[in-house]
Amino acid sequence: MRYRSTRGTLDAAAPDFSDILLSGLAGDGGLYMPDHWPHIPRETLTSWRSLSYADLAAEVIGLFTEGSIDRDTLRTMAHDVYGRFDHAAVAPLVEVEDGLFSLELFHGPTLAFKDMAMQMLGRLFEHVLKQRNHHVTIVGATSGDTGSAAIEAFRGREHVSIVILHPHNRTSEVQRRQMTTVLEDNVLNIAVEGDFDDCQDMVKAMFADEAFRTDCSLSAVNSINWARIAAQIPYYVRSALALGGPDRPVSFAVPTGNFGNILAAWVASQMGLPIDRLCVGSNRNDILTRFLLNNDMTKRQVEPSLSPSMDIQVSSNFERLLFEMLGRDPNRCRAIMEEFRQTGCMAVPHDAWEQIRETFHGIALSDEQTTDTMKALYAESHYLADPHSAIGLAAGRRFHEAGVPMIAAATAHPAKFPDAVKKATGIHPELPPHLADLFSRKERYDVLPNDIEKIKAAVRTHRGR
Repeated sequence: MRYRSTRGTLDAAAPDFSDILLSGLAGDGGLYMPDHWPHIPRETLTSWRSLSYADLAAEVIGLFTEGSIDRDTLRTMAHDVYGRFDHAAVAPLVEVEDGLFSLELFHGPTLAFKDMAMQMLGRLFEHVLKQRNHHVTIVGATSGDTGSAAIEAFRGREHVSIVILHPHNRTSEVQRRQMTTVLEDNVLNIAVEGDFDDCQDMVKAMFADEAFRTDCSLSAVNSINWARIAAQIPYYVRSALALGGPDRPVSFAVPTGNFGNILAAWVASQMGLPIDRLCVGSNRNDILTRFLLNNDMTKRQVEPSLSPSMDIQVSSNFERLLFEMLGRDPNRCRAIMEEFRQTGCMAVPHDAWEQIRETFHGIALSDEQTTDTMKALYAESHYLADPHSAIGLAAGRRFHEAGVPMIAAATAHPAKFPDAVKKATGIHPELPPHLADLFSRKERYDVLPNDIEKIKAAVRTHRGR
């Protein structure tokens, strides 16, 4: 399997999986995409029903690592990673109401769906870097969960330094402490005086600075890294097979910020998994819902909400879908993305928008509506949902069709947002035993201004430690 950039042409020197794993973002500023979608025959999907989650993950991810990492190596990694999750099913399905299922993706070490892919990334990086005797500096931005998942996956690793930027005072306290109480020498946390989009812009700017990128051997584990998307596809395949696939279609509803999680479901459909609808759940930062309803991809000011991991106005992974809808034309994709960066308004061609709307649907919830949904879910189904998962379940309810199972991604454990959960339900969710002492642990992080040169200086210093 070879890869190409959404903003560049495919050539004979196209990188393989190991190359794009370490580089993360393409040198031309685009995002890496496979040169083709691997097809999974119907009979193969049927045979996968009997596989464990780890074995299924190895099969799916292996379709994207051909020629780079073999299936046996992937199986060993997957069994090690998912054997440490706190539920035997890894990503269990819970029927919340008739035909509406919650896909619980929060049973990993940091209690968020990011663990499903990030824990595999830690092992994949370790494997490739050891082979190449190379050291990289991972730089990432987080709106709450990606940072803690990345730090947990890469803490103490010999060949990696990791720097995570988060918006100062714009994550929950549990989210912040899961990052800032990790004290290994290879970890640096920076609280940026800005919002998530500011953090994400600085990460992109560092990658766009070729000299800085080379000097620090930058790598990325945000969902701009294709390996993250590849490692999220298995739980969509697994849950669909559990509910009758491929003999009948299913639909998915996903609380969405950076668009990577729901993109993985769309990729699964391109590989042969029968999917009827993909439903986007947004909070007050509703750029994706506005786009789906009115072709309005206009950036607005990020507003803090009860669901901070979705407080985003620039959904980076949308570029991958746009690239596909433009017939994989890198020149058109580049022009549209550059105009969006300059003007804050993305001019998606009407025909591309209509193609997207054939599969994707969207709703947006206010904080009050989110709280009401959490309250109703507990009162009617005795299901305790965090604010993000509640938005996904609300989207699932809105677009559920009789006869087609609707699977809503539950992306965070309720204990990550205890104040919001208690306000809605009266229940204070407890952290699991391995995090019970989180609030008594020592924190370490730097607060820096929204200044790219100061951030670069901090990264250089950390790299040289």
